[in-house]
Amino acid sequence: MRLLALTATAVLCAGLCATGAASAAAAGSVAYGFAWSDGDGALRVTPARATLVKEHGILRYKLKAVPGAKEARLEYGKAAYRRVTVACDLVETEGHVALDGKGLGRTECKPSDLAFTLRRGPAPVKVEYTGKQAVRVSEFLTEWGDSKTATGTIERVNDTTVSFKGIKLGYTHALAFNRVTASCSSGWLSGRPVNADHDGLGKKHCDAAQFTKTLKAQKHPVLVKADYNPLSGELQEVWEVFGDA
Repeated sequence: MRLLALTATAVLCAGLCATGAASAAAAGSVAYGFAWSDGDGALRVTPARATLVKEHGILRYKLKAVPGAKEARLEYGKAAYRRVTVACDLVETEGHVALDGKGLGRTECKPSDLAFTLRRGPAPVKVEYTGKQAVRVSEFLTEWGDSKTATGTIERVNDTTVSFKGIKLGYTHALAFNRVTASCSSGWLSGRPVNADHDGLGKKHCDAAQFTKTLKAQKHPVLVKADYNPLSGELQEVWEVFGDA
């Protein structure tokens, strides 16, 4: 079960969740959405609209993607961090949540705890920031939305991020990588026998580390089939496609 299986991270919403750009600038900026680790002490978020609702007596936010929204990269080394879990080192809520009157986490934690959270994947948060510095990061509860499956070209951005059909996606150790090659360590579409199903999709199960290594060796985008979550921006499963020379 994922951390906060019914949650999502806050993304940039300056001007979207405030009454106007001028007032937002005067008071600092705010972002609601899914946050991803972006190097040591930094996170990245992409703008989304957030609506606070009460469901079954529990406050949570509903997120909606904003077409054309641009991600922001923020340093969080000095930021206050508030979790919805009752302790900072918990992976999941375990059925007990700590929320304030605005549906935001109220367990006081440290930036190192935020690093722990982000290492596990995207996290639903509200980020208050000034310039390039996050001042406060607060978790909230939300639904993750539905995954999509598509075929297209993929290329490496860094060891945990790719561009798929022009969409920036992150991935974690949980990524499933299905290859058509004889072994997980083979080059792209190389070696025999070919482990492909009748649709030409890889059926040899490999892991995220092998995906990173294999994609890093490619000089050009390659064809894949992929499962991904467009709301959280997570790449979940990848199939190598036989015949992509």
